[in-house]
Amino acid sequence: MALLKLVYSSRYSLDIGPHVFLTEKYRHVHARLTAEPHPNLDGVIEPVAATWDQLALVHSDEYLHKVRTRTLSSEEIAQLELPLTDGVVEGFRLMTGGTLTAARLALVDGLCGHIGGGFHHAFASHGEGFCLFNDVAVAIAAIRAEAALPRVAIIDLDVHQGNGTALICGRDESVFTCSMHDRHNYPAYKPQGSLDVGLLAGTGDGEYLQRLREALPRVLAHKPDLLFYLAGADPYEDDQLGHTKLTKAGLRDRDRLVLDAVLGAEVSLVIVLAGGYARQLTDTVDIHTATLEAALASGSGILRTSRL
Repeated sequence: MALLKLVYSSRYSLDIGPHVFLTEKYRHVHARLTAEPHPNLDGVIEPVAATWDQLALVHSDEYLHKVRTRTLSSEEIAQLELPLTDGVVEGFRLMTGGTLTAARLALVDGLCGHIGGGFHHAFASHGEGFCLFNDVAVAIAAIRAEAALPRVAIIDLDVHQGNGTALICGRDESVFTCSMHDRHNYPAYKPQGSLDVGLLAGTGDGEYLQRLREALPRVLAHKPDLLFYLAGADPYEDDQLGHTKLTKAGLRDRDRLVLDAVLGAEVSLVIVLAGGYARQLTDTVDIHTATLEAALASGSGILRTSRL
């Protein structure tokens, strides 16, 4: 039976003051998944922070200079919606490195889960919406700087459109970006990706899953070598920042649909957690944990073929 590695660091819990983005969710997810030995869990890997040179493969020199010197303007910090502290900067460097670590492992093992990541609102020249660096875009660029990586796909099932990712990757025909999100929710500016599926407020399990079934073959027709799955918990019916009304059962079905499609296509898969802002933290933790438990259960079916 094949095994699954997870990537995580206790340093992902950031001090950002009172905030809807509760970074302690990562600690709780890790604790749940490691409370008892799991036969398919092949260890939890401590990431290495992304270097500034790796970040510069995606982000502009001007933006990175402002971040390094903590000189973002008050308007830029308001757009980021996070305090610009040493802890935040180093935490996001570490989480970006976590997604890169998970991608490298997935290319060898076929599948890897990251208890973090999915910061899809970060643009090349600025951060926004709780996203300082675009970890998925940086991971793609860093791997390509090291080895051949012909085709990549991104399935973004956070409740908010992945605007930063769409713009960063939009000119690269080898990267297919699919975002399924609230049509009339944040962000106001939604650059067109390869496939955007905008949902009306109140969309429930049945319609959501049908739209996903229709979208997945179009993503896999791109024939990616590596696929990133942003498994947001925020389509949940009691999320504070979403208008989609998925139940926990519906979210589990969502995860299985993605995993089953990837299993059938024999694509290396990276899972990152992305958003989740339920009124009760335990609900967000339940949903993220269930996503990675589904990956642990499915790990034995992923084709293990090194692509590096």
